[in-house]
Amino acid sequence: QLQLVESGGGLVQPGGSLRLSCAASKFTLDYYSIGWFRQAPGKGREGVSCISSVDGSTKYADSVKGRFTISRDNANNTVYLQMNSLKPEDTGVYYCAAHRTVQAMCGRMRRSDFESWGQGTQVTVSA
Repeated sequence: QLQLVESGGGLVQPGGSLRLSCAASKFTLDYYSIGWFRQAPGKGREGVSCISSVDGSTKYADSVKGRFTISRDNANNTVYLQMNSLKPEDTGVYYCAAHRTVQAMCGRMRRSDFESWGQGTQVTVSA
């Protein structure tokens, strides 16, 4: 069974930065597109960013474009999400997940297309 573990969350002031990590075990990340999602209190889980295993292309939600950067380090079997210029509305639990289909593109970052969710890491942006 695929396993993903997120880390790197924390409390940061508005305008600050965090880097989240998504580490895989029991499988190789190389063959899977990996997505980052977040869930704010009282809201549904939304797609934030995704990196394709096919061509390395990336996708971002409009709300994070220009501030967040997703990358992958296949040697370390890890995907990162660098988050800069954080805003209070970025607060939530951040999850990573693998696309259900090997060597599939990110598509529309629909939650139903992803599986093997990690336990999540809390990000709080507050003064």
